[in-house]
Amino acid sequence: MAAALVKGQNAGLASGEVVLSVRGGVAADLSALLVTDAGKVRSDADFVFFNQPQAPGVRLHGAGLEVSLGAVPVEIAQIRAVITVAAEGDTFGGATSPVASVADRAGNVLHEYVIDGLGRESVVIALELYRRGDQWKVRAVGQGYAGGFADLVTDHGVSVDEPEAVVEVRTVPGEAALSFEKRQRLDMRKREVAKVLIDKSAFGARARVVLVIDKTGSMEKMYRAGTVHRVVERMIPVATQLDDDGVLEAYLYALSYVKLPDITVEGGEQWAHTYLHLKGTHQGVDYNAIGGRNDELPIMRAVIDTLTEPTLVLFFTDGGFAKKREIAAVMREAAHLPAFWQFIGLGTANFGVLRTLDELDGRVVDNAGFFALDDIDQISDAELYGRLLGEFPDWLRAARAAGILR
Repeated sequence: MAAALVKGQNAGLASGEVVLSVRGGVAADLSALLVTDAGKVRSDADFVFFNQPQAPGVRLHGAGLEVSLGAVPVEIAQIRAVITVAAEGDTFGGATSPVASVADRAGNVLHEYVIDGLGRESVVIALELYRRGDQWKVRAVGQGYAGGFADLVTDHGVSVDEPEAVVEVRTVPGEAALSFEKRQRLDMRKREVAKVLIDKSAFGARARVVLVIDKTGSMEKMYRAGTVHRVVERMIPVATQLDDDGVLEAYLYALSYVKLPDITVEGGEQWAHTYLHLKGTHQGVDYNAIGGRNDELPIMRAVIDTLTEPTLVLFFTDGGFAKKREIAAVMREAAHLPAFWQFIGLGTANFGVLRTLDELDGRVVDNAGFFALDDIDQISDAELYGRLLGEFPDWLRAARAAGILR
């Protein structure tokens, strides 16, 4: 029979191979922090979460954390099992108390801890395994962080304002070719992207980033004013933090579409001047042939045909999407594929079916988000990246649970 623990109580571990898990309460994700005597992680490698499921001696497998205590590095003094609410806006106080348990590898429950007394917390350290001489012990912690993941990492010596304190913000080939001013601007934007990923427990996630840009005649003012050029510049930092190669895959669309060369960090400005056009022939591309009115189905089909790995689609448009039934059917089909579609409306036009994506039924997972901006140049980088990436980590978790991602 399992030994019941109360908050603050500890007990010895007879087995060197244990599984930590949490059941009941609000839907939550399980992760772990491996910390030193100072209560700090050594590097990002000491975070175990859905996108980085393994560290020395600790593995996230299914609904549990498998711990081989003999394989934990000697510098690690404690392993803290953390639960984070899965849905934005939920708290642990909104449901029954979660129950944390320690079992042996055969499934025999050794210790249980009912984590009661929770309120507005969205992140809680449930249990802690710690060294006492040559022995490992378990302690019932139940310490919550109402402010979420940002408060948790700050308490462990991580500055969310400077995420590179835990792990360097990713640097990709070509950055050294930029001027000092451009590198500074890029670095500031990369930090804002990293902040969002850290706060959403998705730092270190990898995905292709596909940029789709509206080339219809109604976009002429935004092309002429350089708005679309600036959109491209602001999307490059997203690719540096998510894509293995740090590049943006790019399409322009209207009635038809064209796949353009990838956008690199060092070539972004030249790429925009070379390929962002509404008319004429440039670098062998006949822009007139793409058309001046919109039909989203061909470009959506083209992107779908490329989906073999986790992908974030950033789809910029100033409206249309009139084929509501057909587009809804495509999004239902695409829900089975490894991509999240983030639609961004530019201006105040009619965005049709995009405004109802969150209510679209018949999908195995929620695979799309939408927001509109009257003037994208007036929104800060922090707010823009927060909205661009706010739903993507939730999709990653849901897609893994549904078997869409492995």
